[in-house]
Amino acid sequence: MESHAEAGAEQLRLGARGVRAACAAMEREIAAGTTPGAVLGVMHEGKQWFYSAGYANPKPKQGQPVPASKDTLYDCASLTKVVVTLPLILQLIDEGVLTLSTKVSDILPLFGTAGKEELTVGQLLTHTSGLQADMNLHSQGWDREQMWDAVLTAPLVTMPDTEVIYSDLGYLALGRIIEKSLGMPLDQAVKGRVLDPLGMRHATLTPAPEQASRYAATEYEDTIQDHLCGIVHDEKARALGGVCGHAGLFATAGDLLQYARMWLAHGAIPATVSPDARGGESRILSRAAAVASTRTHTGHIDGTNRGLGWVLKGDKMDASGDWMGPGCYGHTGFTGTSMWIDPELDLAVVLLTNRVYGGRSSSVAQLRAQVHNALTGAVAW
Repeated sequence: MESHAEAGAEQLRLGARGVRAACAAMEREIAAGTTPGAVLGVMHEGKQWFYSAGYANPKPKQGQPVPASKDTLYDCASLTKVVVTLPLILQLIDEGVLTLSTKVSDILPLFGTAGKEELTVGQLLTHTSGLQADMNLHSQGWDREQMWDAVLTAPLVTMPDTEVIYSDLGYLALGRIIEKSLGMPLDQAVKGRVLDPLGMRHATLTPAPEQASRYAATEYEDTIQDHLCGIVHDEKARALGGVCGHAGLFATAGDLLQYARMWLAHGAIPATVSPDARGGESRILSRAAAVASTRTHTGHIDGTNRGLGWVLKGDKMDASGDWMGPGCYGHTGFTGTSMWIDPELDLAVVLLTNRVYGGRSSSVAQLRAQVHNALTGAVAW
């Protein structure tokens, strides 16, 4: 670990002590049983480096234990919100199809019930809609149409714009808005508009079952008498077929660093993917959309700091640690994934774990903070 960490520090132009500390924190959590394995992807000043430890799947039904590696595909859970749904909605705003003030009911008429007639796309993006956080869809005996009816007709639990309620339902609705606006399924839209242009060649919303060995295993599932592997962990997404706006993305650390690179370039496709990245047309997002997404939109609500999709410094869901600066932003996923970006330091950190492998009680919150602190402290000021 030490020689590899030191090589990474040299490659990234980071202090070796901080890089070693980040790797050691991962090793400690794996030894403690918090997660069977983990992959760290770091980008600093455009250079990438990866560190993996432990197992992606410690006990597959067939074959030998599968080590975690930089090529392991992890269930990204709610990173789907900012990697899939957010950029597609922002593109539709860039293209003049939507605005932040577009009423959701104008696109999805069924949504315009139970006091939701005036709710906007912007309120769904910032989790200020007043919608409930979650809903049990998978155990009601409903078919797919009934599940979508339940999502879209759900009543408000609080007045809009009075508090932040982190809501999967809002992003499920945003996924439907994308499909309705583009006339294609969400997985096709994100592949053609985000994943392929950015060179995120492993990332997918439709994992191939025959390639299960490439995926990190998550929680044990009674119905299949095995750990989920290449099958989405989130029950709502699974019940709805896996292609959803709130969860369902599988990706490697390298895929997610490519996405982070685009944000550090204010929406431009990196020159490493497209030689014309600075030419004006080779963009995923306008610079205006990228900048607007990473500034606060919830300053009127005490104790919150949310951008469009992104969690900002000081929000109650902020996982940046202690040393990242006031302009940092990121997001986490329930399965144990996270991506955090500090533009001032030209630093992006992707940490992928399958902390739900042994159940839902394990937490990687401290691990995220330790890794982010160590790597931020390793930047030469």
